[in-house]
Amino acid sequence: MKKINLTLASICLFLFSLSAQKSITGFKNADKQLKIESDFDAQLSAKRIGENIKLLSSVPHHLGSVGGKMVASEIAKVFTQSGWDTKIETYQLMFPTPITRVLEMSGVTNFKALLKEPAFKEDATSGQADQLPTYNCWSADGDVSANLVFVNYGLPEDYETLAKYGIDVKGKIVIAKYGRSWRGIKPKVAQEHGAVGCLIYSDPSDDGYGAGDAYPLGAFKNEHTVQRGSIMDMVIYPGDPTTPNIGSTANASRVNHNDAQNLLKIPVLPISYYDASPLLKDMVGPVAPKDWNGGLPFTYHIGPSKSMVHLKLSFDWKLRPGLNVIATIKGSEFPDQWIIRGNHHDAWVNGANDPVSGMAAELEEARAIGGLLKQGWKPKRTIIYCAWDAEEPGLMGSTEWVEDHAVELQAKAVAYINSDGNARGFLGAEGSHAFSTLITDISKTVIDPETGVSVFERNKFNRATTASTVKLKKEIFESTNFPLGAMGSGSDYSSFIQHLGVPALNIGYGGEDAGGEYHSIYDSYDHYSRFKDTEFKYGVALAKTTGRVALRLAEADALPFDFTMLHKTIKGYVTELITAVDALREKSLVENDLINHNAYTIAADPQTKLATPKLLDEVPFIDFSTILNALATLEKSAKRIEQVKLSANATQLNALNAKIFTAEQSLLIPAGLPRRPWYKHSIYAPGFYTGYGVKTVPGVREAIEQKNWAETNLQITEVASALNKLSSYLDAL
Repeated sequence: MKKINLTLASICLFLFSLSAQKSITGFKNADKQLKIESDFDAQLSAKRIGENIKLLSSVPHHLGSVGGKMVASEIAKVFTQSGWDTKIETYQLMFPTPITRVLEMSGVTNFKALLKEPAFKEDATSGQADQLPTYNCWSADGDVSANLVFVNYGLPEDYETLAKYGIDVKGKIVIAKYGRSWRGIKPKVAQEHGAVGCLIYSDPSDDGYGAGDAYPLGAFKNEHTVQRGSIMDMVIYPGDPTTPNIGSTANASRVNHNDAQNLLKIPVLPISYYDASPLLKDMVGPVAPKDWNGGLPFTYHIGPSKSMVHLKLSFDWKLRPGLNVIATIKGSEFPDQWIIRGNHHDAWVNGANDPVSGMAAELEEARAIGGLLKQGWKPKRTIIYCAWDAEEPGLMGSTEWVEDHAVELQAKAVAYINSDGNARGFLGAEGSHAFSTLITDISKTVIDPETGVSVFERNKFNRATTASTVKLKKEIFESTNFPLGAMGSGSDYSSFIQHLGVPALNIGYGGEDAGGEYHSIYDSYDHYSRFKDTEFKYGVALAKTTGRVALRLAEADALPFDFTMLHKTIKGYVTELITAVDALREKSLVENDLINHNAYTIAADPQTKLATPKLLDEVPFIDFSTILNALATLEKSAKRIEQVKLSANATQLNALNAKIFTAEQSLLIPAGLPRRPWYKHSIYAPGFYTGYGVKTVPGVREAIEQKNWAETNLQITEVASALNKLSSYLDAL
């Protein structure tokens, strides 16, 4: 009876969501669009998504491999058979793979690292030939011997802790735990502190038997599992390091990889916790702080090690062909307005979760759109579906394509819709906040395959469950908007939005898919089908979600850009910045009062030998008025555009659409961000020390964090200018 009641409730919720969507943002005839989306949904198959995940992850398929060529060919075949005009655009991409990998310890402890993941009978593809070995792409060649120092997660604050213990890593090799930041930050910070090499391992307390049963019994890392991955300093620029700002075509002018600004100069190697254990066990020196401890069965020490560590790495530094599959359906009314959808197809090994699960959903969308074509439907705007190569080494396939087609994209690209890995759980979306209303609308129409409620409601319930206060829970339950996140980096949207200002979205499902297969040989069909999305239902959910975004953008009478939501979001970011400066000022005043009090006490006691601490620099007054004034202007401009849409006829809407999708380019700073001019967006960028993690209003925020007050004022002026340019652009529409 309970099951029947739940089913009836699910049906009622679904019917309610349909009735609520009789009005769709941007459409004068909602019924027609809902019929298109219903016909689209009817053609989606979980079984076929599972079959494609199995096929495309059946062999290793990294950049330049035989398997990579096969996967690109299979993807192109699906697009072509579904009625798309399909081609493969090839770029010549630098991609170093290992020649030599040696890690050993000698002295009190004598040990040579295994550096290999074993095959399991429970995982059919884990013992295949042509698997890339365990390594960090873009490590420097190197042959170094030194004592080892444990640096916790290798973050800037961890080195502050080391300094308190009087430990310097200069001339040492460091060992850091994976986690709490993007992997490339760990060797970057180590190099800045003078280390000559860096090892990175996954501690079992984070991702191993401390988190759950180890693979193949459970989903988590066994003692030999290793996370491969790029350590390119993508916060400087992504893409082929040898061709910054231009496409890596066969005749492209290149810089030597040794001179590339986004590559590190020290050797770096990822290892398993099996190989890390004897290295860490050899440590002496201070006992590690309590919050540095891991899950290995001994006391963690900071070091240095008693024994010497020898790390020797060399790479082939070859160019390899990157195969981007580009499929197009030309728009019937507005062929020069492009809706672009993408997911990468390359993997570090077999990549069933990352990226094949997302790629299989995209292929299912392409089939369903092809089915609509066969029924006589044609999109108003051009739809372009892309399968990118070389994302894993540093977003290379997409970045080189974007740089190669930059002028045309800035003139024609309405939006870029991205996905990557996908699995069971909750809808997550991030992107241009002018799309907030679009994502909210769509999230209320897609039904979660396990609970029967909308993915909007399921996301809301999950956030409320994990909220830290009653007040926050109440705010979440009362919210009517989907929480669209801001974009950092780590997937193929980066070059579109952060370099060209093309509005972008990144969409996926997850949160109930924990496991340690990431970038290992165990990211396989067997692992995915057991632990990630066992019936491939969330592949269908992703296809419905991203498919609706593509279809609504392709068909909208008024393109669904809501700049009132963008204004509201940026205003929230600026409020955070003002609060941050006030907090720093308050902190400096309190701490200086304490220092002055202690200094008085010291001076009053002639027997004391303590030195008077140095006062903290005062935090000056920072004038945010130019940004606040610009935001007030933007608010009026954004509201005016919404009013124009309401009263415009078809001809007027067409004229508005032809210009409104390039509005976000007004938010670009022509000179780019300080010390990394490739990144030009004034609102969204990856953080200089967060890697994947976003820094909103990055020029101002990072200047405040570095207490660089002159730069803070300059960046406030730049952001205010960008906001005013956006307002002026909207006012002219």
